[in-house]
Parts: sequence; structure tokens; C-alpha cells
Amino acid sequence: MTKDIYKRLAKRLDDLPGGFPSTESGVELRILRRLFTPEEAGLWLRLTLFPEESAKIAKSLRRPLEEIADILEVMAKKGLIYRVQPKDGAPKYLAWQFVIGIWEFHVNSLDKDLVRDMEEYIPTLFNFKTWKKVPQLRTIPIGQTIPIEHKILAHEMAEEIVRSHQRILVAPCICRKERKIAGQGCAKPEESCLVFGSGTDYYLKNGLGRMIDQEEALRILKEADKAGLVLQPSNSQRAGNICCCCGCCCGVLRTIKQHPQPASIISSPFRVSYREVTCDGCGVCLDRCQMEALRLDGDRVIVDMNRCIGCGLCVSTCPTKSLVLVRKPASEQPDVPQTMTKTYIKLARARGKLKPGRLLKMWIRSKL
Repeated sequence: MTKDIYKRLAKRLDDLPGGFPSTESGVELRILRRLFTPEEAGLWLRLTLFPEESAKIAKSLRRPLEEIADILEVMAKKGLIYRVQPKDGAPKYLAWQFVIGIWEFHVNSLDKDLVRDMEEYIPTLFNFKTWKKVPQLRTIPIGQTIPIEHKILAHEMAEEIVRSHQRILVAPCICRKERKIAGQGCAKPEESCLVFGSGTDYYLKNGLGRMIDQEEALRILKEADKAGLVLQPSNSQRAGNICCCCGCCCGVLRTIKQHPQPASIISSPFRVSYREVTCDGCGVCLDRCQMEALRLDGDRVIVDMNRCIGCGLCVSTCPTKSLVLVRKPASEQPDVPQTMTKTYIKLARARGKLKPGRLLKMWIRSKL
């Protein structure tokens, strides 16, 4: 029965938008056994993606309220479920997908065994076809790298995203912490993941980060550019976070980097343009590119447009301004849903997990 509970949990996680595919080695089950006790796995299976108070959950299970409330709060603190704290009333709890979600909530509880299993699982967890259709993250450049003649939308500018939020939290990057534990990390800033709005409540209560003001958040963006980090906000116009990612540690970028044409997978409105006549072949841009889209041929830079993800890192440090960002043609502009709920609905549909017909509304209510 204990073995079955983890298989059932894995199946339910795979039914959620982000997915949790099975493997021949069963590494996904090893990960779940490291994170969940059998009792926690069973309670998770009772939850939906619709927030519910512990009293309602306890009643449906016919178990004492105090007992269930304690277990739910322990699970929330462990990063196994999500907690919503209304201004008035009791906290509400809901199930959450594995990535992006449960995994990121374990930034402060990593160990070598868990990291080893996750490293094995990432290639299976990341599906190129699904990410190309509906990515959970998108790529935007530092605003100063975009020519002023371009019309820039607010959700395409990191600085504007920051200025649109009053509640901001900074958390450590789980990818860089994970790689350091594996002995393969880098020296880029670790405290660099920005969380906005209501999401800050969960992170703060769980001790996963600290609250900062807009000024410090903007400084973090500048430091990210200096360190050569790609800005990846959530794939919605109302971004709930901005990740500052490196190609050597980030699970998303590392996986995309293995694809022969990263530009075809990433969601980005821009790409680089090269002015050969002004380039002096200094090579500064080569180390900045996280996708290896640039190489030096004599004193001339060669740009592989199939690998450019439009992050602007090569542009911000080009001393001769020979590299600039340009907007992609309208036919290549990515669709950015207004909210993450709409992104999850599109993702569920792309994975064949959205049930049709008259039950659609009920399914969205219970699952999303």
C-alpha cells in the first residue's frame, strides 16, 4: 500500500499542468519518497488546486480538525503544498505542481541524495515539445539593451515589472545551490530570485527569503546584468517572479542549451543583430552568451541566430555597440498570457490534461 501511494501521487502530479513523467529507473518515485511521508502523500491526494480551509478538509476525511490542521501546516512549511493566508480568516491549503512549485520550495532543504536524484530526473522532467508550446518562463532583457525606437510593452521590461509591485521578496536560487551541492556550481550571485505580490507571504512564512524594496530589487537586476544572468520572469503579463539564471546551473537553461536550436524553444520577443563594420573582435560577448550563440572567426563575430534567446547580455557590454537587440517579426512574437492561471490552462491543454465539455469549468475550479 505504501508503494502504491507514491505511484498514485506521481500520477496525480503528472495530471497537473507542469507534469511529472515516469521513468524506467523510477527516480521520480525516489524523489517523492524523500520528500513525502506516506501519510503526507495520502493527504496531498485529497487536495485540489482550489484553496480550502483545514476544517473543510478534515470534515471530508472524517478526521479531527486539530490533527489535520497540524499536518497541513507541517506540509506547507516543508514545501509540499501551498498555503494561502487571507487577510481575515483561517489559512487555506492547496496542492501544487512539482515544477515550477514544490521543487523550488525546497531551496533550503537540499541534500546530496535529493540533488543527485533531481539531476537524473531533469532531462525527463523537461519536455521540449511542451515547453515550446507553453513555457512556464520567458526571457526578457535588461531595459537599457533595447533601442529606444522599439515600442516596449510593460511585461517585456524587468524594471517595469519591479516597479509595478509593492511587495517584493528575494530568495536564493535553488539551481545554483543545487549545483554547488553537486560540486559543479558557479560564483554568480545566489540571492537573486525575485518574488512578487501574494507569493511573498508563502516564501516569508517558510523562511525562504527576505522582503526588499523596489530600489534593492532594481539593484539586483543591475547586478544580474553585471554577472551575466538571464532574466526569466513567469510566463504571464502579470509576472509573479523574475529568476536571474545562468547557463551553467539553471535547469531550464542547461536543458535548452542542449537543443540544437534554443531560439525555437524559448519565449522571447527579441533577438540580437550584429553590425560587422563597427566590431573590433574584442570577444567580450562570447563569455556573456549563455547559449553559445556567438563565436569569433578572426576579428569577426559569428552569430548563430538559431541559438540566440534575446537576453541582451552580449549587448549591454559591447564596447562598440556592434550588437543590438531587435524585435522579432510579428509572426514570431510569443504569446504571453495575462495571468499564470491562463498559462496553466494552456499548458494543461497542450499536455492533453484539460477535460472537455460541461465539466470543464468544474475541472478548472478544482485543478487550477
